[in-house]
Amino acid sequence: MKNELVIVLDFGGQYNQLIARRVREEKVYCEVLPYKTSLDQIRAKEPKGIIFTGGPNSVYDPASPHYDKAIFELGIPILGICYGSQLMAYELGGSVATAPTREYGKTEVRTSQSVLFEDVHEKTVCWMSHTDYIDRVPEGFKVTAYSKACPCAAYEDAERKLYAVQFHPEVNHTEEGQRMLHNFLYRVCKCRGDWVMKDYAKRAVMELREKIGDRKVLCALSGGVDSSVAAVMIHKAVGDRLTCVFVDNGLLRKNEGDEVETVFRKQYDINLVRVNAQERFLGRLKGAVEPEAKRKAIGEEFIRVFEAEAEKIGKVDFLVQGTIYPDVIESGAGDAAVIKSHHNVGGLPEHVDFKEIIEPLRDLFKDEVRRLGIELGLPEKFVWRQPFPGPGLAVRVIGEITEEKLDILRDADAIFREEIARAGLDRSINQYFAVITDMRSVGVMGDGRTYDYTLALRAVTTDDFMTADWARIPYDVLERTSNRIVNEVKNVNRLVYDITSKPPATIEWE
Repeated sequence: MKNELVIVLDFGGQYNQLIARRVREEKVYCEVLPYKTSLDQIRAKEPKGIIFTGGPNSVYDPASPHYDKAIFELGIPILGICYGSQLMAYELGGSVATAPTREYGKTEVRTSQSVLFEDVHEKTVCWMSHTDYIDRVPEGFKVTAYSKACPCAAYEDAERKLYAVQFHPEVNHTEEGQRMLHNFLYRVCKCRGDWVMKDYAKRAVMELREKIGDRKVLCALSGGVDSSVAAVMIHKAVGDRLTCVFVDNGLLRKNEGDEVETVFRKQYDINLVRVNAQERFLGRLKGAVEPEAKRKAIGEEFIRVFEAEAEKIGKVDFLVQGTIYPDVIESGAGDAAVIKSHHNVGGLPEHVDFKEIIEPLRDLFKDEVRRLGIELGLPEKFVWRQPFPGPGLAVRVIGEITEEKLDILRDADAIFREEIARAGLDRSINQYFAVITDMRSVGVMGDGRTYDYTLALRAVTTDDFMTADWARIPYDVLERTSNRIVNEVKNVNRLVYDITSKPPATIEWE
């Protein structure tokens, strides 16, 4: 049976992938499509529902994204969010104007009777982010929610199954937003909820098997969660036609190279080539200080190593990488701004000696990748390893990369991870690691003056790695970590703890 589908039509908002993630949490398969997708293409996909996303534009600006209003005549339920709600009103004869009072942040909204608000409190807190507002709904629609500054916080034409909300139900700040999305999916769209990771894993493996056929595949294995799940996924699809190349580039965590080799050789019997390329990478990075220069240098060096290994094993048609969706977003996919290049997305050189690059996890968020890993049989301990960036410790060494800095960082990072695990916080904190800064400061150890490195500790909590908050680690855990690092790691005399959320910061420092 074909999986039911809900389409998220992307009008350029910052939460568009989060909408898709929330839909998937309701066990409904979801695809994000650009607003330029034709009506015929949408009709051919036979979606159970369509969600219009938010966006930064004003609908009455001729240059803003619009859509053929025939979409409202398909008989498919539609939910408009923020810009999407204004677009629905504008296209169907309502009126959108600049609001007398802009609304940003948590806002109390009063709801009235609507299938969208079933089991939702009459007074509920929602996340607003708009300058324009709907000052007149189209004919046949009724207002179903309002706030102090917004007379039309939600409206609908239930008979035509057209619904719209000015706020963002997909973000955590909208306290009952998930219930609203559930109501749209199950009460309006009549979804069955037939999309689960087990089914996705089976379908994805089958599609990979059909795509690759009897050709050879080379997998870029870093040993992190993403590339490991991708490798096992491909192995299930094509077996010994897969060769995994594990590049020990000198930028790995403490003992990581040996651990990865043991797991993949002994547990999975996967063709594994370990390339010891520490000198090659450190030589290429010598003198590099700017983060983007580091990332692009590492990305190109990875590809050159893979090309060389591919020549040794014969004709190779495909290169597999563990790219996940947050990587794509931050690397400037579509109309998004480039935040940072990822070595397996924006950092690739123009010339690559493979027929095609396969990224089987490209549309998944980190939590979905972990669930997929469990479904594919990876050990839970391995799946829940700490996320590790493709460029490795290079983006956790501020300034020029040296062997001394890397040695310091490996030991300090291992201690931090040990203490987090010992405190039982390794599942509640989503990512944690150490960063060696390029700053030295004066200290006192024993009776003598020191002038050594300052290390930063970073730990965050997040649902999707697109936004994150700094973790409130108990003081005693931070104290033990600090004491151990200063006493056990040479050339460190000061530690600081990063208490910045994402945004404005990223999770990594570079």
